[in-house]
Amino acid sequence: MALPPLLSPLTIQGALTALNSGQITAELLTEECLKKIHEQDPNIGAFLETFDDRALTQARAIDQARLTGAPLGRLAGVPVAIKDNLLLKGELATAGCKILKDHRAAYTATVVARLEAAGAIILGRLNMDECAMGSSTETSAWQLTRNPRDTNRIPGGSSGGPAAAVAAGFVAATLGTDTGGSVRQPASLCGVVGLKPTYGRVSRYGMIALASSFDQVGVFAHTVEDVIRVMEVIEGQDDFDLTSQPLPDQPLAELVNTDLAGLRIGVPAEYFTDTMDPGSKLAVETALEKFKTAGAILVPISLPLTKFALPTYYIIQPAEASSNLGRYDGLRYGTRAPGKLSESYLTARSIGFGREVKRRIMLGAFILSAGYYDAYYKKALAVQAELKQEFINAFKTVDIIASPTSPAVAWKFGEIQDPITMYLSDIMTAPANIAGIPAISVPCGLSQGLPVGLQLQANHFAEATLYRAAAGYLKVAGYTPTIGNS
Repeated sequence: MALPPLLSPLTIQGALTALNSGQITAELLTEECLKKIHEQDPNIGAFLETFDDRALTQARAIDQARLTGAPLGRLAGVPVAIKDNLLLKGELATAGCKILKDHRAAYTATVVARLEAAGAIILGRLNMDECAMGSSTETSAWQLTRNPRDTNRIPGGSSGGPAAAVAAGFVAATLGTDTGGSVRQPASLCGVVGLKPTYGRVSRYGMIALASSFDQVGVFAHTVEDVIRVMEVIEGQDDFDLTSQPLPDQPLAELVNTDLAGLRIGVPAEYFTDTMDPGSKLAVETALEKFKTAGAILVPISLPLTKFALPTYYIIQPAEASSNLGRYDGLRYGTRAPGKLSESYLTARSIGFGREVKRRIMLGAFILSAGYYDAYYKKALAVQAELKQEFINAFKTVDIIASPTSPAVAWKFGEIQDPITMYLSDIMTAPANIAGIPAISVPCGLSQGLPVGLQLQANHFAEATLYRAAAGYLKVAGYTPTIGNS
């Protein structure tokens, strides 16, 4: 049985239509996806491992249930994949880090369990920057991941593998994590849709933590509707994560409202700088004009504290990371280093962590040390509170805040060596994590022949408004999902 045309590119909607109509079986779809991964991913490097036997067993069970008329989950038979810092019981989960090279999950992350309960078939785990620290996936301890739009360039990070897997058409959707932009930035650079939900909307249980007060599980897909389908499954309160919140049940049909008339779009001057890529700036400005043509109201606004967002982020995040990564010493947790007990303990972290992770651990330890805690960490928390309030005040006058997602398009491997320059790639995404608000990146054009992302931000738990703006824009822009460099 050949794959039907509606599965190119592979979307959740297309997969469900083909599966429910009998045009294809879950087993065949899974086989075809795995075949494509095995044949093409060596040139991309999105997958660290595929779960062939497990996936095919799940697919056959779904086909049998569909045949007998048994109840099926919302994503029954849909192929997906997960970032390497999300746990799946019995499988490796290394967070792209050498010190966790032998770590097999003792339990399954809530978001992953909910995907499987909904019938999604998890095909494998995806590459990422080491411990989710990076913006290019070049810090992974295992391999490079290439951007499917141009394999000479990076896919973004830290969720470079999840973004590349969707952009290459290997799976219909993926889960990533976003601490300072790690879903939205690679989504922008790879030309797909990427959502960071409101902090607390999605459980963090079973995610290998980076900075616990910023981390959120996010979704990559080709369409906003597909992102919503995944979010319907994974979001909501979880007894294992006390930061997770109960949510009202809203049907998909209510969320996919693409009418932009009267929507107030805030345009902050601080996000449109002269230092950003001119082509990206033009693409976003053109997108804003499409909003206006569709009846949305563009409202110039100012977010003056934006300039303090990145310094604040790079104080709080390393501080929390140094605390979270303290458990990885090769004895209590992680892969033991060779040598006697004392020697092993002293060298495990030196050989088990890469340069970027060690840099941030040391920075975080310094920030939290006596004499500097008040000067740096407490002051950063105060700025965070002010920045959060600035966003809350802005949303009293606008529904959405629009900006570029990234100041640049995907760069070539090794092109950025300076850590500070690399950190600046988070300059437009980090504020949403600091404020805890939801944000999405959608494709809005090309610069230098490479994808450009439009970032849309909404108030806390106002994902419905975010979906409306994002889906509405893609509709008026005439967006059609593509894969690879097509």
